[in-house]
Amino acid sequence: MTVPTNATSPIEQLRLQLKESLFLDLDDYGLVEQSTGEFNSTFLGVQLNTAFQPIYDIQAGDLIGHEALLRPSLGGELTSTPEFAFTYAEQTGKLVQFDRVARTLHVLNFKQIYAENGLLFLNVHPKLLVSVNTHGKVFERILHANSVPTHRVVIEIKESEIEQDKQLSEAIDNYRDRAYKISIDGFGGKKSHIDRLWKLSPDYVKLDLGIIQQAEGNHRVQKILPGLINLINDSGAQTIITGIETQAQLDIAIESGGLFVQGYFLAKPVHAKALQPSSALNKLSSLHKAA
Repeated sequence: MTVPTNATSPIEQLRLQLKESLFLDLDDYGLVEQSTGEFNSTFLGVQLNTAFQPIYDIQAGDLIGHEALLRPSLGGELTSTPEFAFTYAEQTGKLVQFDRVARTLHVLNFKQIYAENGLLFLNVHPKLLVSVNTHGKVFERILHANSVPTHRVVIEIKESEIEQDKQLSEAIDNYRDRAYKISIDGFGGKKSHIDRLWKLSPDYVKLDLGIIQQAEGNHRVQKILPGLINLINDSGAQTIITGIETQAQLDIAIESGGLFVQGYFLAKPVHAKALQPSSALNKLSSLHKAA
């Protein structure tokens, strides 16, 4: 007796989607669903999990989205870093496959915190931008298969790690043609190019996490911060102040005109099921509205 298509289990549907769209096999890449409903993967002997860190709107006292962060480990016990895992995948000639598995993992776990207006921020390895046209197209299929539209996905690019303006512009254009949003990550660091604000026209600009930390102990940096935020806003982008680890840093972010914030003081990266509202943000939101 033939089993009807509509009787296919969710995990089997996922298997077919991955094989057709990404040329992946669940068995080959160890992508499995846990009892919590979240997914993890084992790739080249490295176990991969997703952690999410919320990004908040100070004024509204609400979330605008989550950044997906890779949490690799050996055997699920010995923790590693995303940088090490990507380097290892590159050395074995599997960087493209690794990237696809990681992004798919993030999307599947993002569904655990699905909200109509929530954005998913995803980092892109700089070396993969040369084939971004293919990546944007292939990844789009997985997003649509899981009911996540591309306009809810923000591609984070560390522009300071890419010297070629033409290559970077083409990569961003390829993503934007498919309705992805763009964020420049780590802006204001030593290798940032200020002219890329108007050349690339990103939707979001994440400040280098060292800026707010320096501002806490350096009055000059604190005075410069509002001007930097205004410059970014005038370019048409929205500023996200990252690296907030103390109450004082959050106060400086608000006083500087910052609207969007991210950092350990508000919420640490955790698995989707462990996400909790930030009491620190709710308190500040009340103070902001009362002012």
